[in-house]
Amino acid sequence: MTTPKYYGWWSKRVNDNIPGPREECVRSIEEHLQVVPSELEIIKQDFEKRSSELGKKIERLEEEKMRLGLDVDIHKLEAEKLRKGKNKAEEDLDSLKTDYKKLRLLIRTAGVESSGSRVRKVTPPVP
Repeated sequence: MTTPKYYGWWSKRVNDNIPGPREECVRSIEEHLQVVPSELEIIKQDFEKRSSELGKKIERLEEEKMRLGLDVDIHKLEAEKLRKGKNKAEEDLDSLKTDYKKLRLLIRTAGVESSGSRVRKVTPPVP
């Protein structure tokens, strides 16, 4: 005579009393054959991902650096243009001052040689 407990054990017995798999623990053959990556492989994948992200960031920074370099070149050209304009304006001012001094001297000389009439003194605007 067999007990229900013994009958349950007997029905699960496979190859020398090793119980077969339970229904809730059964996995497919694909799951059994699936390769679990090692810790080193996981670290390597993480490294490659971060390396790729940093490479993209470096490319963006290099593009920004190139744009900023172009901006600097443009500003340098503008500054040089302004400097040349300033130098030209200073030269023109010096030339005007020289011409004014010559004109005053000419007026003074002409006023002394005239018939004694007074020549009105004209003062230039202060720059």
